[in-house]
Amino acid sequence: MDWGTELWDQFEVLERHTQWGLDLLDRYVKFVKERTEVEQAYAKQLRSLVKKYLPKRPAKDDPESKFSQQQAFVQILQEVNDFAGQRELVAENLSVRVCLELAKYSQEMKQERKMHFQEGRRAQQQLESGFKQLESSKRKFERDCREAEKAAQTAERLDQDINATKADVEKAKQQAHLRSHMAEESKNEYAAQLQRFNRDQAHFYFSQMPQIFDKLQDMDERRATHLGAGYGLLSEAELQVVPIVAKCLEGMKVAADAVDAKNVGAWPQDSQVLIELYKSGFARPGDVEFEDFSEPMNRAPSDSSLGTPSEGRAELRGPGRTRAKRWPFGKKNKTVVTEDFSHLPPEQQRKRLQQQLEERNRELQKEVDQREALKKMKDVYEKTPQMGDPTSLEPQITETLNNIERLKLEVQKYEAWLAEAESRVLSNRGDSLGRHSRPPDPPSSAPPDSSSSNSGSQDNKESSEGPPSEEGQEAPIYTEFDEDFEEEPASPIGHCVAIYHFEGSSEGTISMAEGEDLSLMEEDKGDGWTRVRRKQGGEGYVPTSYLRVTLN
Repeated sequence: MDWGTELWDQFEVLERHTQWGLDLLDRYVKFVKERTEVEQAYAKQLRSLVKKYLPKRPAKDDPESKFSQQQAFVQILQEVNDFAGQRELVAENLSVRVCLELAKYSQEMKQERKMHFQEGRRAQQQLESGFKQLESSKRKFERDCREAEKAAQTAERLDQDINATKADVEKAKQQAHLRSHMAEESKNEYAAQLQRFNRDQAHFYFSQMPQIFDKLQDMDERRATHLGAGYGLLSEAELQVVPIVAKCLEGMKVAADAVDAKNVGAWPQDSQVLIELYKSGFARPGDVEFEDFSEPMNRAPSDSSLGTPSEGRAELRGPGRTRAKRWPFGKKNKTVVTEDFSHLPPEQQRKRLQQQLEERNRELQKEVDQREALKKMKDVYEKTPQMGDPTSLEPQITETLNNIERLKLEVQKYEAWLAEAESRVLSNRGDSLGRHSRPPDPPSSAPPDSSSSNSGSQDNKESSEGPPSEEGQEAPIYTEFDEDFEEEPASPIGHCVAIYHFEGSSEGTISMAEGEDLSLMEEDKGDGWTRVRRKQGGEGYVPTSYLRVTLN
């Protein structure tokens, strides 16, 4: 079915319908344009939100960035930022593929519609002009027929009048004959005009206007097809970003699952990170000894008493005995930053020195590579003088050599500081092991401090600082502690791999080679050391930071 056949007499209806179709196209273009503005504003607000909550400090300067919780939050922000980018991509695709293209197509459709309706109106005007000519010839023919009939009646009346002269009769007959001839010519002209109009009218209704209507139908169908395709582009623009949006959402889920407070996940466990960041490496304070004021002559003040010693009591302090560090009770003084990081706790000092040493080694290797490159370039210049002057490289070579010497001195300096820091960490570790691997000697005349007993016993009898004197005095409950360590080896709680080589030269430590597989016997208790067992036998402590640990 086509418009030219079925709607041959609905010119005004088709004019309204095609105009409505173009208006609908323009409305859709306007809708998509406003939709792109919404998407762009949404993306802009998302990016502003992400920028607001992203950490202001670089990750290397922000200790909090090492926690899985913070890393997960940053990853979520990055995924939201990527999601905002996909919304911008949707807006861009809609703007280019829908707004611009459909707006351009709408203008083309308007011009085509205007041309078709102008052609139809010209055809109507031509048909109306032919009809007017037909009406004019018809009226002329009618008028001439009346005049001829009137002239014939006048001639007949004069011919029968006896008073009329012959001349009047002849003149009347000639006038009647002339009018009759004119009526005949008008008749022929009217017939010809009628035949021409009928031909033009048939052409108008059966050929010319159906063709115009068919062109309008084709134009409207093409417009509807393009509009439908534009509708599809709306969903297609969304479907194009669905895989990336899905990855963003999956990334957010992965970030949520990676928050690891205890178990090892995608990032180091947060508890271990906190230990690595802030463990000091100091040995734990020793037990507070009992000061017996009942025997003035035998009084031996504790080397770790919390009270302020008197002058006389200070003289009784044995040589080499110093007050233990009791950081929970001490007042923190303002620290002065030093080049060897001695203002930091031993473990943190060791880490910072190790970082500085690695940086100096990288810089040294870079200078060595540059020196080799300059030497090669100098050799090329010497062999091929036209490529350059060898002497022009001397200042750079000299500067590079000076930098190498300077960096070598710095490396030696940091290596010495690092060795000293490691020995101090091992010393503190040895002190800690010595105190906690066996029970402390009980005072001679006072009960032991509860903090010095691993079992928390409060029932030990008093003893004096001298040798035990009373038979009723009970033996300490710790006497079997060393024997417990001599029992069958405990089962490993995990395994670990040595990241670096370590030479266990101190008591309680054990050596390991880089890449060696070890059995994990005891986790780090917060002092930076982990107890391991080698496959060929032997157990001991090694630095936790030298290991990659996996628990069973």
